[in-house]
Formats: sequence, structure tokens, C-alpha cells
Amino acid sequence: MDFNDTPEEAAYRAEARAWLQAHAPRPTGKIDNGLDDPVSMDASRAWQREKADAGYACITWPKQWGGGGGAAWQSVIFGQEEARFETPANPFAIGLGMCVPTVMTAGNEADKERFVRPAARGEEIWCQLFSEPAAGSDVAAARTRAVRDSEDWVINGQKVWTSGAHYSDFGLLLARTDPDAPKHKGLTMFWIDMKAPGVEVRPIHQMSGASNFNEVYFTDLRIKDSQRIGEVGEGWRVSLVTLMNERLAIGGGGGAGHRQVLKLAGEIATLAGPAIRDAGLREKIADWYVQAEGLKYTRYRTMTALSRGQTPGPESSIGKVVSATLMQDMAAAALELEDQFGIISDPRLAPLGGAFQTALMSAPGLRIAGGTDEILRNIIAERVLGLPQDVRLDKSVAFKDIPTGR
Repeated sequence: MDFNDTPEEAAYRAEARAWLQAHAPRPTGKIDNGLDDPVSMDASRAWQREKADAGYACITWPKQWGGGGGAAWQSVIFGQEEARFETPANPFAIGLGMCVPTVMTAGNEADKERFVRPAARGEEIWCQLFSEPAAGSDVAAARTRAVRDSEDWVINGQKVWTSGAHYSDFGLLLARTDPDAPKHKGLTMFWIDMKAPGVEVRPIHQMSGASNFNEVYFTDLRIKDSQRIGEVGEGWRVSLVTLMNERLAIGGGGGAGHRQVLKLAGEIATLAGPAIRDAGLREKIADWYVQAEGLKYTRYRTMTALSRGQTPGPESSIGKVVSATLMQDMAAAALELEDQFGIISDPRLAPLGGAFQTALMSAPGLRIAGGTDEILRNIIAERVLGLPQDVRLDKSVAFKDIPTGR
């Protein structure tokens, strides 16, 4: 692992930083009402378009499809530098990080020509339609059916916890096409128009007050076979491309961290003096610091692999499983420190702009998104540590014969 930029990397970092200083939107000081606000969405689209015009959007994608034609390490460096600025919200992350790369990997040439460039420029937004009420962590247990009808497919079923479905233009859909095959072999991937007849999106009201997640219902949705991504029955193989990208993206962490807890502890007064004098609290902060440093250096390993032209593997699950729990633990402790003020979530009134209130309400969803803690620990155990696989009795059973518990 190399912590220092090479001369080439240092030059690119300086170039990216200079461009961002000249072009990044200036902070407005206004409260961000989220992507449901048309003004915020317009700002996000404008920033994505400006990056695309300069070759800084989708840096690793081919130039012919609107990308930058650059290397993976350049994308990492630009992301690090962009994080230093207060840029608009990013409704394109799922499409650009998960869905469209899947189309680029397994889709036909017509789909690549149609979808990749508009997505890179922020003109179209995608969502990922995998999870279902009975198939969350076990994605391969999907029951949404796609039945062949001549040159079309007719889809019926339900997806849930779909981020951004209410403002998405297209979706990446995993559906059951052969119930007589084992569950991993009877799936097929499709893309769908989220505004087509037969698609109904119902936002889910979250405890944070937002409605970022959605239920999506399909009722006799008719799509063309040309909307299929990959071969019939190969949906699980195609979905692995999406899932590995998802876990790498989510594993990046975010939100209020141990430095904010330390700052808060220095400002909170208790009967015994500043809260930071409490030995138990200092021990917790030290533990969080160690975990955060471990996450940072694990990401450095991924960055080193990218800079060498290598592809990160299942170790990207480590960052995801650690960062979500870390966020939840720190937020809970910080709200205890805030005492009665911890119930105030208004960013204009809450300590540190309500950062910990937001983190506490976001962490449970983060521990589910991209695979639950249990699923990710299995992946780490089996594919990173080489431990024996978990017992799976349904691997060779036809999906229609798997007991449902009813």
C-alpha cells in the first residue's frame, strides 16, 4: 500500500483542485430541502452537466459515451477533491455507480448508445429494482414474475426500499423468468421505463421525515425483449456486477464522525465539567478513531489496487459493514450528550446543524442497504477469509418448490 501520490497523480490532483476552485458552486447558506425540491434537482443536473462537459463526470467511461476516458485512480482523486466542496445533492449515484455500469457490461450496443451518455450528463436518472418484501438480503429469492409473450415480456410483482424511484426515469429490474429452475438460475435482468403504464411508485415515509425510499408495483407491465440485459436466466450473474459496485459505493461511509463527537464533547457542560473529561467517553472516542482509521486504510488499499489497474474484490464489503455500525454508535452517544436538546432535528436549531440526528435516523437504513450486516459477514468469511460456506439447502431446488413458510 502506498499512501503518497505518484508525480502523475499529484499533477492530476492539482489540476482537478484548480478546476473545482474555479467551477464548484458557491455555498448559498440556505437549508437544502432535498431532491424533492425542483430547485435542488435543477442545481444537481447543472453541476453534473458541467462536470461532464469538462471530462470530470464518469471519468473511467469511454469518451464516445460521454465519459472522461481516464483511469480509475483519476476518478478516486477527483472524488476526494470534490468532497472538499459543498456541491449539490447527487441523485445520479445509483445510476452512474450501479445501474449504467451494468448496462455497459452486459447490455447490447443499442442500449449503450441510448443510455450511457444521457446518464453521464445528468439528463436521465436510474433506480435499482432488486429488493422485495420477501427478498431483501436474499436477492435471489425475488418473486416478481416476467412471463414471455411472443416478442414481449409481461411483468407483475412488487419491489420495495427502492431509493429515488419517485424521480427516476429508468430502472434496472431483476425478475423471475423460470420458477422451475433453482432460484439463482431462474432470474433475468431488464431495464424499464419508470413512467410506463403498469408501473406505480408509492413513497415510504421515513422516521427522518423524508421519503427517499419507495414501494414499486408492476401490474401487467409490458416490455420488449430488447429491454433484456444479458441472456435469459443469467440475471443473477448480471446482478453481481451491480451488487459489487453498490457495496463499494456504500462502504465509503459519510455523515458525522468522531471529530464531530470530540467537538461536541468539548462544548457540552456537565455537573463534573466539560463532557470530554469523562474517561468512559474518551475511551469510546478512541475506539471510534481506531475504527475510522481502519476504514480509511482499507479504502487506501482499494485505491492502490485501482491505481495499479486491479479490480477490487469482495473486501469492499468490509467498509460497508463497519461504517454503518460506527455511524449508529457515534450518533447514539452524541444524542445522549445533547440530553434534552437531542430531540431537536431542525438543522437551524440543533447542535452541529442536526448532524447526529440525521446520522441516527439514517444508520438503520444503511445497515440494510446493499446487504445486511449478516449477509456481508458471510461474504467476508467465505470470499475474503476463505472459511467454509454457510449451509444452503435451497441451492439446487426448483424455486417453485422452496417452502414459503405459509
